[in-house]
Amino acid sequence: MLIQGLHPLEIKLLLHYKADELITSEKVLDELSYNLGQCNQAFSWLSAKELIEEKSREKSIKFLLTELGRDYQEKGSHEERIFKLIQKQGPLTLPDIAVRLKLENREVGSAFGALSKSGLLGMNEKKQVVILDNKKLKAIDALTGLLNLFTQNEVVEKKNLSLEQAELISSLGRKRGASRGLFRILEKEEVIYVLTSSGLKVRDILLNQGITGDEIGILTPELLKNEAWKKQKFRGYNINIPPVRVLLGRKNPYVEFLERLKDKLISLGFEEFDGPLLETEFWNCDALFMPQFHSARDIHDVYHVKDPTHAKEIEQPYLDQVAATHENGWKTGSLGWRYKFDRQFTRRMILRSQGTVLSAKTLPRAKVPGKYFGVVRCFRYDRVDATHLADFYQTEGIVLGEEVNLKTLLGLLKMFAVEVAGAEEFKFVPGYFPFTEPSVEVHIKHPELGWFELGGSGIFRPEVTAPMGIKVPVLAWGLGIDRMALVALGLNDLRDLFTGDIEQVRLRTRKELCRR
Repeated sequence: MLIQGLHPLEIKLLLHYKADELITSEKVLDELSYNLGQCNQAFSWLSAKELIEEKSREKSIKFLLTELGRDYQEKGSHEERIFKLIQKQGPLTLPDIAVRLKLENREVGSAFGALSKSGLLGMNEKKQVVILDNKKLKAIDALTGLLNLFTQNEVVEKKNLSLEQAELISSLGRKRGASRGLFRILEKEEVIYVLTSSGLKVRDILLNQGITGDEIGILTPELLKNEAWKKQKFRGYNINIPPVRVLLGRKNPYVEFLERLKDKLISLGFEEFDGPLLETEFWNCDALFMPQFHSARDIHDVYHVKDPTHAKEIEQPYLDQVAATHENGWKTGSLGWRYKFDRQFTRRMILRSQGTVLSAKTLPRAKVPGKYFGVVRCFRYDRVDATHLADFYQTEGIVLGEEVNLKTLLGLLKMFAVEVAGAEEFKFVPGYFPFTEPSVEVHIKHPELGWFELGGSGIFRPEVTAPMGIKVPVLAWGLGIDRMALVALGLNDLRDLFTGDIEQVRLRTRKELCRR
């Protein structure tokens, strides 16, 4: 029965290797022409049948250049290019450097910050970048040497690097979604197998019976037509296989959770808003008073659109009013950020990185008093784990009115934490966002994962509302619906919300029906 139940992938692997011969995925892929999925499947089946066993494990760490790393390799790092420019041209302002090197303001600002910290560059009284010390080039030279290693090699292994090189490349690398990292880190643990005594016995039986793994499993019309089946051997067929289950169709539990959230907010008098996945830097950040050069934007690493790269225009008078707010405060009573607003940069197309973009776009047409919400798909570079995804849902909303205040906002946040997420414990934590003041985060406690942030909120600053024509207080929040669902549906990993394992989804559906 064991022999009859073997799959051709298992048979060919057993026949190919001998006693005490080391079996690795790399060897199987090369010698048996399996793809990675077939290789892993064969290992899994044979291990479960105790025909192979694990002998040892070897961990390897490799590095590849990201797109940003390749750009650094071809043109030089931003720090190196800036230093050489100042060395050649003399003192320059940060905007001048950005223009000459064709870099974005925030890229220049970030690179200057690193050079300033290392003592290489500084600012004079005219706000111009000057060289402080020509001798502190070790960091730049070390990065250049590291990038040169990839000239001849697409992949560099950690074991071939010096201790200093390994520390530097690790600090500049990312494991997943590496936009701002120069290097992508590939960690792999290779499992090495050998045939067990049972595996060797089965191998001998296969050889004695002349079973090769090439036996026919499916009788096709072609085999019948040319009678080739007469010259072939057939795989065994188990007539005791149970029939296919009859499965009733039901809604995905996460879809139902989203629908219940919408129903609840609409029942409270909220109007739903929506918008495109593609947005401009203007609405995604600039309209929210996030400066174009400031490090606050680093928390919103976004996906850029390749074609088209820029929108044709930005709606007026909002462009002029937002630009003036950034430059000098406009009519908001603020001093603004005191820099030259880049009208080319603000038209750049991106995938929206936060739901608040729709709140900003809703302000010009919002009624006072008014309540609005959206269920919004957002996209950010992030390391995927149990509580983080690279694309995720947010519930975004605003409440406008003369009488609304922080107490009103805290009441709404409590509703999301307790009534929507179903959390037994929650707390408010002070936060910072460029577009709200005061700002507050709401945290909930998961039974197994512990405390994690549900999202941020606050009262929009005048620098956000005034350019859009709003003169009353505006409450705003952006909360992670995926994280609410973790508690509400009794899950421990965000990835389970979008799993392709249909059995797991069916099980979760049954549990949700029983819970209700």
